[in-house]
Amino acid sequence: MRTTQARAGVRRTVIKTLCVLVGMVGFTLALIPLYDVFCEITGLNGKTASSAQVVSAGEVDKSREVRVQLVTRTGTGLSWQLQALDPVITVHPGEISQAMFRFTNLGDITSSGKAVPSITPSAGAEHFRKVECFCFQQQSLMAGETLQLPLVFQIAPDLPEHIKTLTLAYSLYPSDEDEVVALGGAYD
Repeated sequence: MRTTQARAGVRRTVIKTLCVLVGMVGFTLALIPLYDVFCEITGLNGKTASSAQVVSAGEVDKSREVRVQLVTRTGTGLSWQLQALDPVITVHPGEISQAMFRFTNLGDITSSGKAVPSITPSAGAEHFRKVECFCFQQQSLMAGETLQLPLVFQIAPDLPEHIKTLTLAYSLYPSDEDEVVALGGAYD
C-alpha cells in the first residue's frame, strides 16, 4: 500500500514539474515578441521603426547641431562588409539629411542580408525618423558585388537639449533567400 502511494506521489510530482517546465518555456518564448513590441512602442533599447516615417514640416533649428555617428557590424554567417561612407555627420534638428552606405559581398556566392538598426542613447530613438532606409527590406548581392544605398532621415526638432550625439548602429545578418527584394544596383 505504501509503495502504491509513494508511486502516485512521485507521479504527481513529475507531472507537476513537467507542467511548470512547459509553462516556463512557453512564457520565455512569449517574451521575445512582447519585448520587441514594448521596445518599439517606448523607444527603449534603441529600437527604431521598421518602415518609413512621416517627417515634420516644421522649422529647422539652425541654432543646434547634433552629431550622428554611423556604426556598422556584420554578424557571423555573412561574408559581407557594410560601411558608412561618412561615419560621422553633423545635422540640424528638423532638417532632412542623407547618409550613404556601401555593401560589399566578399564571398564566392550570392547571399542575402538584412540590416537591423539601433540608436543610443535610447531616449533619442523616438526622435530619429527614417524616411528611406535599406533596413526596411532584405538585400541580395552576387559574389563580389558592391552596392551603395542611402539612409534618408530627420532628427525631430523636439530632441531633448541634453542629447548632443546620437549613435546609429546597423548590425547586418544573413537572411532567407526567398524573402529577398533584390535591388540590383538601383543606387549605384
